Amino acid sequence: MTKIVVVNGPNLGRLGVREPEIYGSETLEDLRIACSQWGSELGMDVEVRQSDDEAEVIRWMHQAVDEKTPIVLNPAAFTHYSYGLADAAAQVTDEGIPLIEVHISNPASRESFRKYSVISPIATGTITGMGFWGYKLAIDAINHIVED
Repeated sequence: MTKIVVVNGPNLGRLGVREPEIYGSETLEDLRIACSQWGSELGMDVEVRQSDDEAEVIRWMHQAVDEKTPIVLNPAAFTHYSYGLADAAAQVTDEGIPLIEVHISNPASRESFRKYSVISPIATGTITGMGFWGYKLAIDAINHIVED
């Protein structure tokens, strides 16, 4: 069974509370349940993690490299400035491990500082603006990549 780790960056633990007009009313727990179900339908084991700590997110990237684990990454605010996370993400994709960048909202339609991602040029693919459905699309994409 293929394992996928879904990694969420800062403030995503506040889903359902923080700016529901942008992020919706669903919670991180709702995301965990949905991702687990979507993965199970494909015969995949999906683990959802979230941290406000940049170093912890980077450690999870290193762990993915060591364990050859595909990643769905919502870097949140780290998207725009974390060169440390970008370096760690590059280690994932340099090893040929899929890394799909996901954003619940569409950063290109928001404030100007959100329009640039240090992760997108490194990611295998990027999905934005689809809400939680974007995570399903990312899991499906990884399934497609690892089956080929």
